[in-house]
Amino acid sequence: MTPDGTYWDRQAETAQRAEREAKVLSLLQAQLHAVYERIPFYRRHYDQHGFHPDQVRSLMDFAQRVPIITKQMLRDDQAEHPPFGSYLGVEPSALARIHGSSGTTGKPTLYAFSRRDWNYIADVMARGFYTSGVRPADRVQLATVFSLFMGGWGALLGMERIGAAAFPIGAGETERQLELMYRVGSTVLVTTPTYALHMLEMARNLGYDTAASPLRLGVFIGEPGASIPGTRQALEKGWGIAVRDMATTSEMTPWATNAECSASNGMHVIQDEVWTEVVDKDDPGKCMQDGQSGAVVYTHLRRESQPMIRFWSGDESHMTHDPCPCGRTYPRLPHGVYGRFDDMLLIRGTNVYPSQIQRSLLETSGTGVEFLIVVERNGSVDDAVVQVEHDPSLAVPDFGEFSRTLADRVQRKLKNDTNLTFRIEILRPNTLKRSLSKAKRVDDRRPKYRPQVG
Repeated sequence: MTPDGTYWDRQAETAQRAEREAKVLSLLQAQLHAVYERIPFYRRHYDQHGFHPDQVRSLMDFAQRVPIITKQMLRDDQAEHPPFGSYLGVEPSALARIHGSSGTTGKPTLYAFSRRDWNYIADVMARGFYTSGVRPADRVQLATVFSLFMGGWGALLGMERIGAAAFPIGAGETERQLELMYRVGSTVLVTTPTYALHMLEMARNLGYDTAASPLRLGVFIGEPGASIPGTRQALEKGWGIAVRDMATTSEMTPWATNAECSASNGMHVIQDEVWTEVVDKDDPGKCMQDGQSGAVVYTHLRRESQPMIRFWSGDESHMTHDPCPCGRTYPRLPHGVYGRFDDMLLIRGTNVYPSQIQRSLLETSGTGVEFLIVVERNGSVDDAVVQVEHDPSLAVPDFGEFSRTLADRVQRKLKNDTNLTFRIEILRPNTLKRSLSKAKRVDDRRPKYRPQVG
């Protein structure tokens, strides 16, 4: 691929919708036949649902007829067919890399990548990061976890393909991160929004002039946050950078297929590499119209090793096909991924997401960026507490009076935004535990139902 300074692949990124969707349909049909013929997992799954690839003659057919798959299905299949499940798709000798994620039980779900796919992933990751503004002249600090988890490795692949100078320092050792950021002259930071805010907080405590850092751009991955106005503003002003959001899931690597451009209009969905649908959360065969919120479902169009076909991500978002000033004709998630159905809390009959709480807190002056939602059961009633640190830049001579006043404002703000009354605990800065990657925002202590066995 030969980038032209604006686009990684001008022809693909500026194609007309009808042209792109015709291409996508052809790729979907080929992928469906391939997985049905050579991957036992999909043949069993489709036969059980009375589906055959010949039934897909349109994108609507694809949405209405092809059954979804879930993370739990993948975990169960790997347990039954170790180590990679019956959805591997290639001979084990063709594998180039093995990664994974821990899942709810702590037992890794393994991701296996063929040599062909590893090379393909690098090119698509490069397109996503190029869309976000990374260029060959950049020095990119990858403050991401380099372990079994795929996220940091995918980012490294993209930077190497672009030709940028990659600085894969990993997550943690924040004081050292900062010293090296200024010494190396890192121009781009890639990490989670939570860790970037933690770095910002520590940098100020150590006396760095953060607004005059060498950074010009931050690309934020791994969790919702960079599209939340308060978080974005804190990152932009704190570091003096442009902020770009980027997200899908490790299962969908190349995961940089949702990437925000310089227009800051939300994440472009690179539909000709990973077909993305927003569907009814209760009926995955029903596609939502532009502007309607729903569940995000992803499909690999080209991966051969462990291809995901209609993968239920658990993310919530909505899509638009409105034009973007950057000239790309991909649809967009205009507010990014703003919730996860898996993270949704049901408190006293009301659904609420941690990202909703975060948005409200950041819109309340006097609060810091760190918070925790603690939910307990008091008799038959849910007791929900929001613990939030106050803004560390504030001088607080009388903490008691300050905390009472701020707690009252926070409580009224949350009541207005969520229709729930939370107890509020204002904490001093650096009270809550910091995260090096994804932040833990919920401590749900309510008893869980456990069925009796035997």
